[in-house]
Amino acid sequence: MFAQIKAVIARSPETLLQDAIGAAALMVMLLVGLHLPGLV
Repeated sequence: MFAQIKAVIARSPETLLQDAIGAAALMVMLLVGLHLPGLV
C-alpha cells in the first residue's frame, strides 16, 4: 500500500498539492459552518 501511495505522489505532485488545498478549504468551510450558529 505504501508503494502505491509513493507511486501516485511521484506521478502527479502538482495534482496532490491542489487536492491538499481543496481538502484544507473544505475543512475551513466545515469549521465555519459549525461555528456559524453560535455567532448569530
